Amino acid sequence: MTNRRSFVLELFITASLLCTSRTAWGNSEINTYTKTDFAMDTVVSETLYTTGEDITADVISALKDVEENWISWTKESSQIYQINQNAGNTTTVSDETATCLKQVLDLSKDSDGAMDPTMGRVIRLWDIDGEDPHIPSDDKLNSLLENVGYDKVTLDGNKVTMPEGVTLDLGAAGKGIGCDAAKKILDADKNVSGMILNLGGSSVMSYGSKPDGSAWQVAVTDPRDTEGDYLGVVTLNGTEFLSTSGDYEKYFIEDGVRYHHILDPATGYPARSGLTSVTVVCDDGLNADGLSTACFVLGKEKAEELLKKYNADGLFVDDSDHVWMTEGMKERFQLLKDTYSISE
Repeated sequence: MTNRRSFVLELFITASLLCTSRTAWGNSEINTYTKTDFAMDTVVSETLYTTGEDITADVISALKDVEENWISWTKESSQIYQINQNAGNTTTVSDETATCLKQVLDLSKDSDGAMDPTMGRVIRLWDIDGEDPHIPSDDKLNSLLENVGYDKVTLDGNKVTMPEGVTLDLGAAGKGIGCDAAKKILDADKNVSGMILNLGGSSVMSYGSKPDGSAWQVAVTDPRDTEGDYLGVVTLNGTEFLSTSGDYEKYFIEDGVRYHHILDPATGYPARSGLTSVTVVCDDGLNADGLSTACFVLGKEKAEELLKKYNADGLFVDDSDHVWMTEGMKERFQLLKDTYSISE
């Protein structure tokens, strides 16, 4: 079995300082830049291949812009903050925000509300990743659930309207939105030939190609052995987006029960779908991020139908140590742990 640390060194960026190397490629010399930084509340690792200048700092700036000016519910500069403050009235937003919000609402509808952008207050009530994680009282939970529902949000062009008491929180798709913004930076620089961008291990974007032409490979965490060897490796081809949602990322245990951060909008409680982890690969960052959350809530059978609609590949790990895959994922995934079995 390959040691976890060697995979970290091979598949992800672990350097804390900016590193540069050069590779001869055809008639051009490709520079390799690696950088580790912090954005969107997580460690961000980049490896950039380009015949031009280092733009890794521009990618970080794009991620921070998404966080601070688009999706934050706490920063006054954020458009989501402004929409929430103006609940009960209509707010005019930028074209980018309107496009992003439409995509989120479409995904919410397609998943029958399994991924819902109005769950923010319920998530904060549980405070699972905060200083006071706890099981809320039924009265408080039910009171907040009255204002949950993606269909309470109306989008008409650039105008957003929702009733008082309803709040927007795009955290379930935030890292994916960040990856999409990073892709725009890379698209605008014709010198860039490739990049691997890793946001905390749960959201990854591969862009273009490596100088040697080999495929991108991303390690997937074992949801019940997060400090040990990886569950397996997923191959990404060209420009693709990968997102993983699992009950091991943020949780607390009370009376032997694991209460994790992926809440079911129908109940307000952590989703109980029999799954411990879902990994999704598709051609869009927001969709990859949102789909992994929705699929975790829905469970394997319903999730597979949703993934077909989005032409996405999925990897499901259940609480009996079984691994299930869509047909497309079977061509991408290599299982590394013999404590799991692949089910058809």
